[in-house]
Amino acid sequence: MSLFRHLLLGVFFAFAMTAFSAASFAADQPQSESGTVLETMNALNYTYMNVKTATGSKWVAIPATTVAVGDTVHFLDGMVMKDFNSQTLERTFASILFSPGLVADNATTDSPAAAAPESSPPSSFTDAVKAESQQTASPQPEGLVSAGSIGATAPYVEVEIEKASGGNGYTVAQIFDKAASLTGNTVRVRGKVVKVSPNIMGRNWIHIQDGTGDPLNNSHDLVVTSQDLPETDTVVVAEGVLAADKDFGYGYEYQAIIEEAAISQ
Repeated sequence: MSLFRHLLLGVFFAFAMTAFSAASFAADQPQSESGTVLETMNALNYTYMNVKTATGSKWVAIPATTVAVGDTVHFLDGMVMKDFNSQTLERTFASILFSPGLVADNATTDSPAAAAPESSPPSSFTDAVKAESQQTASPQPEGLVSAGSIGATAPYVEVEIEKASGGNGYTVAQIFDKAASLTGNTVRVRGKVVKVSPNIMGRNWIHIQDGTGDPLNNSHDLVVTSQDLPETDTVVVAEGVLAADKDFGYGYEYQAIIEEAAISQ
């Protein structure tokens, strides 16, 4: 990498830290919403509530808490997931908000707000968002679109790794370049594990890089979700379903992400 590019990335790093410091301060100011419970059910360490709010009814998931139909609840804001599937309930929610818990003492909490939920701990995800935001690699300059979620992108690592074998083998750069045409297909990518965020939303979030892609638009860092948990700094092959333009809410949008991946070495 040239000296000019290193200097340019340094400027972007400084800008990112300033921007995310402001964002972290704003994130520390909790927002909340209230409504009436229309329906409720429990699954392991989770309580699911269908709440009638001022803006309409919405599904809200909180750490296991005793609530009843007709109760008025006041819950903290959190991450919104689209098409979330609960394996325990055998049900897919078109949209559900994962809240750290209730604000008022209008229910009996069976476990603390930080307790692990059935499939996606809200407090753990919130903490991960803050942690990942503080480790942002290089924000895109105005006019460029981020390839991955800017809050989750791992710093660029200088590596040179051979492309995965097979007709469905691609480099990281090719995955981003061909994301739109490859979405829904099973792909294979070989890369170095540069970061792992375990047990978020019922899966492990693995960042892999192979030396291809451009850190100026975050297309150097590919996120893979899996039940497997590889060690950082190992070279692995990830094989899973590619999703293009995936939006998990809470500011986490990906131009390309590999889901349900099997990890091998």
